[in-house]
Amino acid sequence: MNTFIDEVKATPGGENVLACIQCGMCSGSCPMANQMEYAPRQLIAMIRADLKDEVLSSNSMWYCLSCYLCTARCPKGVKPTDLAHALESLATQQGYRTRGNNNPEMYRAFVGSIKSNGRVHEFGMMMKYYLSTNPFAALKVAAVGLQMFIHSRLPLKATKVKNRGDIPAIIKKFKEVRSK
Repeated sequence: MNTFIDEVKATPGGENVLACIQCGMCSGSCPMANQMEYAPRQLIAMIRADLKDEVLSSNSMWYCLSCYLCTARCPKGVKPTDLAHALESLATQQGYRTRGNNNPEMYRAFVGSIKSNGRVHEFGMMMKYYLSTNPFAALKVAAVGLQMFIHSRLPLKATKVKNRGDIPAIIKKFKEVRSK
């Protein structure tokens, strides 16, 4: 039976989790640590303690800005930024819902837009996102969206790229390589 730490280590980005010496450099470097339920150092300790549900349902990895300050400063090469993305992947694959954070829904809308069009269609992606989370929240950004539309920066119709039919094959190949 695989433990949570085995799952994390087997996910790209989680390979070096056991190298952490709990120095706190990552948490001290992270500009978003105060917004996270668990700072990077705490997440690693929780992974080691097999607290899968607490880790994957937290908001911590979704708040990672990918600024790589933690990774650049880690004395042991743990790469906390990559670990955060590995945890996002595990949480999404395993259907975890994050308390008070809609980033997984944003990611699903983003990926869905790329699969459909071969590129991101911002208007369609945001419509899907707001309809799946809170439609009334769209009212807060409606004025910005209108200004973008007026200045031809937010097309209502999606532009589809050539050869977008190749995208499923690319995704399939990526999953094959990742699972090796």
